[in-house]
Amino acid sequence: MTAHDLYLILPEIIVLLAAVGALIAEMLRSPRLALLVTLAGLLLAATQSFAFIGMHATAFSATYRIDTLSVWSKLVLLPASALCVLLARAELRHSDREGTFYSLISFTTLGALLLAAAGDMLFLVLGVLLSTLGAVALVAYPRNDAATEGAMKLFVFGSVSGAIMIFGLTYWFGATGSTFLNDLARLDPTSLATAVGLVAVIVGLGYKASLVPFHFWAPDAYQGAPVSVAAYLSVVTKIGAIFALAQVLRDVPMASAWPAIIAGLSILTMTYAYLAALVQNDVIRLLAYSSIAQSGYFLLAIVALGRSPLALPSLIVFAAAYAAMNIGAFAVVATTGRTLHTYRGVGRSAPLKGVAMVVFLLSLVGIPPLAGFVGKFLLFGAAIDAHFTALAVVAIINSVLALAVYLRIVVPMYQRAETAVAPTSGSSPAASLTTAVWLIALLLTLAIGLAAQPLLGRLG
Repeated sequence: MTAHDLYLILPEIIVLLAAVGALIAEMLRSPRLALLVTLAGLLLAATQSFAFIGMHATAFSATYRIDTLSVWSKLVLLPASALCVLLARAELRHSDREGTFYSLISFTTLGALLLAAAGDMLFLVLGVLLSTLGAVALVAYPRNDAATEGAMKLFVFGSVSGAIMIFGLTYWFGATGSTFLNDLARLDPTSLATAVGLVAVIVGLGYKASLVPFHFWAPDAYQGAPVSVAAYLSVVTKIGAIFALAQVLRDVPMASAWPAIIAGLSILTMTYAYLAALVQNDVIRLLAYSSIAQSGYFLLAIVALGRSPLALPSLIVFAAAYAAMNIGAFAVVATTGRTLHTYRGVGRSAPLKGVAMVVFLLSLVGIPPLAGFVGKFLLFGAAIDAHFTALAVVAIINSVLALAVYLRIVVPMYQRAETAVAPTSGSSPAASLTTAVWLIALLLTLAIGLAAQPLLGRLG
């Protein structure tokens, strides 16, 4: 380990120190200090990450990558985590162990960053373990039956899928004699070891990304957890797992059938999740299935890796867009309610919040000129460029199905309420924080859509 290695992982070190600092603040019974330390650490780490844009290097003997994927994962996940911390403060202020909650956010984010920058199989394992254990504790935070059930499902699914992934990685180690991801290029594409390892990694990371059929934990975990945790899991741990899958599959020589299998997984994930969302009356469960469906869209970039120059830019732009619009939607839910009937008349009584929710949902559909449109347009382009035109067509059809899902929220918002709905005051500290979160998310959703060209220039 050299000083240069430590410099290259300075953002991760800052996040780790923030996690420890928040824990010390909780021991001192100062949740506000824990909040400030966490926010300062996350934002400072994000600021430091700008220095690494365009860099292609490795740390710790090529086990940890500083490349386009890992650097942009920091620039997406760290601000997203900060927004979720603000949302948690509004939701959980004055609760027991509040400072511990912020510390767990930092530790779990660190796990997601390790996944996105993994250059070695052991970092994959470490990232999955760290992000899973932290996520379980976050889901279980309310200590009620729904939260406990969601946390147990997350833990059991995580334990089984993690064990499967570790088992499969041993095949790759046995075939290459190395744990470096770079050395996976030596694998025989048609060998049993390659196939077993691929299946295991897809299971292990597919669980983290809530791909179908590894998604069963997600609706219950999101529903039982605080809204801020549901928003966090839907964005930070998911994007970390997707980026990790991209890091692995860039190096693995795959037989011709494997991209088609991943494309089939994408179609299954999108279609099943939207169909399931159509029958949900709980808005958190609806957004949970929406989050699952968006994972299927991420796979359009995965199948295009090595086949289209649009693959990585589309993955990163869609990740940034998805983080903004999804956190924004959950922030609106935090101030409105968890059931569909609570949305009746909200667009009339609170016009700005109603417009914001419509923007977030239409962006999730992929309506121009919003951020989701730019991300999905690039994803479709990458898939077509990689000769997966049929996959792009199915994804576009699913976007129409997505519109039907999100209209289940939008339509009641502009119907007349059966009883008068008082405008949201926003005068309390909690309401002000939540409003700040969805306002920031709204600005980001609009900005990413309107400033896509400069962003693509930085990625190029």
